[in-house]
Amino acid sequence: MNSAQADAYLRRIGAARPAGPTSEVLRELQLRHLRSVPFENLSIHLREEIVLEEKRLLDKVVGARRGGFCYELNGAFGALLAALGFDVTLLAARVHGAEGRLGIPYDHLALRVRTSDGGDWLADVGFGAHSHWPLAFGERGDQVDPAGTFRVAEVGEPAGSAASEYGDLDVLRDGRAQYRLETRRRVLGDFVSGAWWHRTSPESHFTQSLVCSRVTEDGGRITLSGRAFTVTAADGTKEVTELGTDEEVLRVYRERFGIGLDRVPVVREI
Repeated sequence: MNSAQADAYLRRIGAARPAGPTSEVLRELQLRHLRSVPFENLSIHLREEIVLEEKRLLDKVVGARRGGFCYELNGAFGALLAALGFDVTLLAARVHGAEGRLGIPYDHLALRVRTSDGGDWLADVGFGAHSHWPLAFGERGDQVDPAGTFRVAEVGEPAGSAASEYGDLDVLRDGRAQYRLETRRRVLGDFVSGAWWHRTSPESHFTQSLVCSRVTEDGGRITLSGRAFTVTAADGTKEVTELGTDEEVLRVYRERFGIGLDRVPVVREI
């Protein structure tokens, strides 16, 4: 990513070019990203190609002002952070599903980010409803966030123990495991198989439903799933509106998520 591309990305999320790659800057950039760039799976149902290459990700997220799912959002955000001088490592994770089952290998992409002031952080703008701020990677106690109480815990070890250099980590939200994180460095191309599975398998939750969601300025969240538009306040209360016409759906995509579409996405048959 060159300097002009980085500046365009920063404009996309409403951020000024930072003076340096500090922990405070990382926290601001993650929150601005969550507020500006939706978590969405519309490409799957619009039959749009998903390509895990930096230029294609920037074309989509910055050029077309779209969102995406984890591989796209964290892939693009990681490239921005690296261009701004952060030390970025791509990490693979498997999502905790029903009855404790883990998802496929390369199920999720997250970022380990080291900052110039000695910070070591788990940054994630691609897991839907998740932490608003980066999580301290080496901290094993509770981490309070606007989205809940998070914990990074070594798998199989009691809370509070130190993680080994290569040990897997569970990321928990309000006591519930969200995903199991590997600490081995990966590259974007490693996630091609996971992205392919999620956009083609009938077992993937991304092929089963539509979602478009982002954090709001007041710390809440808005989500459009099909024709159901949900406004979740910061205190967790929800208001759901069923949109009646295609024009209403397209207006919500445009006005609330900044996504201009020429037709309403519908769940495709796999």
